[in-house]
Amino acid sequence: LTGHENLRLIGKLAHLPRSVIDGRANDLLGRFNLADAADRPVRTYSGGMRRRLDLAAALVHNPHVLFLDEPTTGLDLQGRSDLWDMIRELVADGTTVLLTTQYLEEADRLAHRIAVVDEGRVIANDFPAALKARLGGTVIELGFQDEADAIRAYERLSGAYGDAIEREGASVRQKSHQGARALMEALRSLDAAALEPTTVAVREPSLDDVFLDLTGRRAEAQTETPKSQPEGVGVV
Repeated sequence: LTGHENLRLIGKLAHLPRSVIDGRANDLLGRFNLADAADRPVRTYSGGMRRRLDLAAALVHNPHVLFLDEPTTGLDLQGRSDLWDMIRELVADGTTVLLTTQYLEEADRLAHRIAVVDEGRVIANDFPAALKARLGGTVIELGFQDEADAIRAYERLSGAYGDAIEREGASVRQKSHQGARALMEALRSLDAAALEPTTVAVREPSLDDVFLDLTGRRAEAQTETPKSQPEGVGVV
């Protein structure tokens, strides 16, 4: 079937009047930048085009509430960004969107409210800013030339800061309420041990930091274990 035929079929299944179906299909194809491909078989569409057609099909009957299950999985950065813009437009037009995603950046950018689900349980439910505010303070990130240096730095700093220090690969993170002061103290401690980071960054907590704090694991690490995959469910 072509893109246009798919939307017409959805309209018939939704029992829309025939006088409405063609106009609705054409409007949606234009809205999602598929008008030029309307008469092409869907099997010739790219992944991003198919996702846009899926979204158009879900809107044929003009729903007030739309459920999207990981709509951007497998898309490249441009395709993901384009779909984000389309979802924002739907929300601006008054559609309530319930979205599941494993991309915490996506949840942060799109959701007005987020429920964090881990192993089938809702472990947090709040506004994105409120979730990040629970951690408080800032996150100091130190990058090192190799993992061996990062391990030495972690051991050096964890003796002073305990659970506030985390290591991942060749980087070390420190949660602190003291900002620049904590950074200077950490750098002095590392200098005394002849350790010099190659990169230094101070930032606000992210949703990934929130997930780590709630579960003890980073969200990305869970994609390899299907039964325990995290999901951020946002009401946009």
